[in-house]
Order: sequence, then C-alpha cells, then structure tokens
Amino acid sequence: MTEPLFDTIAVVGLGLIGSSVARGVKARGLARRVVGYDSSTQVHNRAKELGFCDRVANTPAEAVKDAEFVLIAVPVGATADAVKSVAPHLRQGAIVTEVGSVKAAVIRQVLAVLPGQAVFVPGHPIAGTEHSGPDAGFAELFDGRWTILTPCERSNEAAVAKVAALWRGLGSAVETMTPEHHDIVLAITSHIPHLIAFNIVGTAADVEEVTQSEVIKFSAGGFRDFTRIAASDPVMWRDVFLNNKEAVLEMLGRFSEDLAALQRMIRWDDGTALLELFTRTRAIRRGIIEAGQDTQEADFGRPHGHED
Repeated sequence: MTEPLFDTIAVVGLGLIGSSVARGVKARGLARRVVGYDSSTQVHNRAKELGFCDRVANTPAEAVKDAEFVLIAVPVGATADAVKSVAPHLRQGAIVTEVGSVKAAVIRQVLAVLPGQAVFVPGHPIAGTEHSGPDAGFAELFDGRWTILTPCERSNEAAVAKVAALWRGLGSAVETMTPEHHDIVLAITSHIPHLIAFNIVGTAADVEEVTQSEVIKFSAGGFRDFTRIAASDPVMWRDVFLNNKEAVLEMLGRFSEDLAALQRMIRWDDGTALLELFTRTRAIRRGIIEAGQDTQEADFGRPHGHED
C-alpha cells in the first residue's frame, strides 16, 4: 500500500464536490484522516449519518486545526467567507485550496482574508452532476475528468505539486493555467451553455401557445438535455455568473453575433452556409468523444456526465 499524501485533510463544505472528495480520499487512502465541516446543521447531521468523514467537526476551527490540507468546497460567492472562518485556525504550513468554477474574482477575495503565511493553490475540478448535497457524492466522480489549477502569488511549487497529486489520486488529469485564461475557457465551455439552458427552459415555460404539460410530454432529446443542465444548483450558478461577469459577457457577445448570423442564414434560405456550420460543429462533437470526455450514446439523462 502506498503512503498517504497527507495525515489529515479537512473538507469545508460537504455537498456534492466536498463529499465526493472525502469519499475518494478515504477509498483510495490519500490521507490517514478526513475531517469534515458544513455550516448547515442539516448537512452536518446527514454527513455524520453517511459516515464518509472520520469526523464531522462542530466548528471551522475544530475542522482545520490539525489539517495539512484544507479544501473549501462551497458556492463561489461563499468561498471568501469560508476561508475567513478557518483562516485564524490554520496550522503552520497548511495548504488551502478550493474548487470554484471562477478563479480570478475568487482569488482576489480569498487573498484579502487569508493570513500572510498561508499557502493557497486555487483549483477547479471539472466534474459534477445536476444533483447536490452530501447524498449525491461518490468516490469516482473525478475519474477521467480534468482538474485545472491556477497558481497565484500565494502558491509555491511544492504546494502545487501536492494539490496536483491529490487530484490525480482522485482520478483526475491535471492542467495548470492562469486564472484569467481559466475564466475565459470556462465561460465558453460551461458558463454560457448553462446560461443558454436556463434561458431556453425559461422560454419554453413562457410560450403561451404551448402548455407546460405539452413541453413535458413531447420533450425531444435536445430539450431534455437542456432541462438536465438547467436543474443544476441555482445558488452555485447565480454566484458563477456574478463572479465571472467580464468573461461571460464577452463570450455572450460573441455568441449573440453568431446567433444573428445563423438567423440570417435561415431567413435568406442559405442552405450551404447552414450545412457548413453544422458540419464544422459536428466535428467538435467527434473530438470530444475521441478525447474520452463523453460516449457515443445519446444518453441525455446520464447521472454522472454533467460538468460544472
């Protein structure tokens, strides 16, 4: 058996991602002990019942006091407050990381509340499902997925290497990039698709000539996929859009221009341009399958295929 990477890991926030990390760390022997904490009494009690942590602490201080590695797994808008709650209680040399899908804004907010000696390695596992809460987590969530690390001024090479080793131990491939580049990449690959999904499902609900029962009864595959994405945690996604405003608005502007071009193709019966566009976009789909990021099956209800 390989030696654990850490003696004690603290996981602050025991929803889908936090509970999956705790489960994965335990299942793969990546730490000798996992201590959890969640500010919600309901989540705290449920995590205790489920038993995926060695201990569920009653306070942030109790959770992190012995931990060499502290993972903050809360919605983007709550990350800085969560870091602030543990900051005075961190042990010397502890590595702090988080899992938010926005990086530049979160880093600014965290650095404002983190003590000077603390090490901080921001990260983002691109994995998830449309389900949330401690019951939704599972140890294999990160298998075959990517985790992006975005080192900042409070990171060092040794800490980045240890955070990367943990994510690899959980099954992820790891890539490193700047926070700003991450935010643009995720705006187009995740944030804008979610925004479109929320919008199209909202539009369907507002079309007066079509009843809600008809929308549900006659849902074709494409719309079903949109509803799956639109079922994602509303608090998390509110925070994502408010904290990645610049990148999302820039990508949304480009999308609007392309949508206007598509509108013109249809209006002017430009079948050649439509065929060229659909052929080009189909090739992107083939590339995603070849890269192992999805399968050929048109399984729109798949429980573990959604990325945040």
